[in-house]
Amino acid sequence: MAFKPHVSSWGYAFFLTVNATSTWAGIFPFLPLEFQTAEVTLTFFLAQSLAFWGAFLASVFGSYWFPHEARRMLVSLSAIMVFTGSACLIGAMYLADFTLVLVGGGGVLLGVGCAGLFMLWQRYFASLPSEEGNLRLMVGTALAPFIYFALYLVPIALTAFLIPLVFVPLCGLCVALSVREMKVDQPMFEDVPRQHPRVYRQVMSDFWRSALCVGALAFASGVIRGIALLHQEVSTVVNVASMLGSFISAAVLLVLWYRASFRFGLTTVFRVVYPLIITGFLLLPFLGAFYLNLFAALTYMVFSLVLMLMMMQCAQVSRDRGINPVFIYAFFGSVVYLMQSLGFLLGWLSDSVSSMGSEWLFVVAMISSYVLGLTLLAASGTLFKNLTGRAAVQADPIEFLPLRREPVRISQDSPGDQDASGIRAEDADSLRGDKPGKKRRSDTAKRRSVEKKRRNRPSPSEDFGTIRDRLSKQCFDLKDAYGLSSRETEVMELIARGHSVAVIAEKLVISENTVRTHSKHIYTKLDIHSRQELLELLETLNG
Repeated sequence: MAFKPHVSSWGYAFFLTVNATSTWAGIFPFLPLEFQTAEVTLTFFLAQSLAFWGAFLASVFGSYWFPHEARRMLVSLSAIMVFTGSACLIGAMYLADFTLVLVGGGGVLLGVGCAGLFMLWQRYFASLPSEEGNLRLMVGTALAPFIYFALYLVPIALTAFLIPLVFVPLCGLCVALSVREMKVDQPMFEDVPRQHPRVYRQVMSDFWRSALCVGALAFASGVIRGIALLHQEVSTVVNVASMLGSFISAAVLLVLWYRASFRFGLTTVFRVVYPLIITGFLLLPFLGAFYLNLFAALTYMVFSLVLMLMMMQCAQVSRDRGINPVFIYAFFGSVVYLMQSLGFLLGWLSDSVSSMGSEWLFVVAMISSYVLGLTLLAASGTLFKNLTGRAAVQADPIEFLPLRREPVRISQDSPGDQDASGIRAEDADSLRGDKPGKKRRSDTAKRRSVEKKRRNRPSPSEDFGTIRDRLSKQCFDLKDAYGLSSRETEVMELIARGHSVAVIAEKLVISENTVRTHSKHIYTKLDIHSRQELLELLETLNG
């Protein structure tokens, strides 16, 4: 796949830059420091965070009860709100009598406008095939730091006007151009939620743990934001660390994705970073200002990574289950940004516990560790269930199929003596210089190891993740050979077993229209046209 940045990647990069310069918890890196008093920053944060979170919460209910209205792409309205909010902040610097009013109004406009643009970008990336959508999202995330750091070369007085007059219109233009290529004839855009309430209940049941994990990391970043406004030396680190984290996480994911396929979930990411974050909080009261800056940078780097993964996760859920992308993203956002706001208030108010020493840092460390610990228990399924009970069902993981995937040909001749590439095993051994059968025994051992992992892999449905019989194994081999996603493999196996569209929809808790769309994608990738051709193709595989 070509690596040339698409217009959507540039537009998303401009949008992230706008966020970094105006809406990150009242930290304005390009506005005069004398303007950023405690009263101004707290007023802005409360107005912006409440409006931001309220927009996501309203979108959850709006996309469910009014799906037709929620499909409207309000690009101009969102861009105008961000532009007007930025103008209010500039006006507040010159109109001293109306400073707090303009700051509060600017916070509301920026909060609602940025939430609207976030959901517009989410809808766009979700509408693309997963490979294409994830690539454009990551490239845009990697480009944003270069644009952001370039602003440091521009005088501060000019930058304050550059954002609303140049970057916001560019972002709106890129969104408008990107929207033109969206394919709206997909189940996610045509679905009427009230006709399938069970599907939406199942989605919330499967993904509330993932949302809570992201929310816990948002809580940690919110605490650091609150501390940053109390300590000027920390506030200069926060935005820089976040942009660096965005670049590093996007670059690493791109390199890994280019070389191999892998899959993971947001709960897995939380378990990996949990020891680092909680250890950081526990050491917070005992180490000095340098450590505080270092920990703030680490927290924001992690949060930047998780926000990007959250968009990918929500986009994949929309594709796999055929639900409105605004609904699932707004559901995540309403949880995540509420917890971030609570974390900010903790970091901000904890300073009032003591005016001497570092007693307030003990309060921060204690409460933050408690929240992170409860989240870990909830994510592992042991908070609301007995430890001996059935483990929590893992939500669909984010799946990356390798970008460097060579076309695979499966021959119809002597299938039992060929591997997935269509080369006879004896010929492959000869080409490699191995003794006949030696490599085949090694491949068999590796395959058994993979099958063992598959048997233990949690899955959102009982019909996937376990090698039960020959047909099940053939479907997994076909998945690897043709680059099918896990959900497509799941649907393919059920089709091969003779289940009707209605039965598959019932088993997977998705709409029948979504099943038909997955079937169409499967047949296109396999270059077949019927279930009989699918069975014939499966029979060509080792089993």
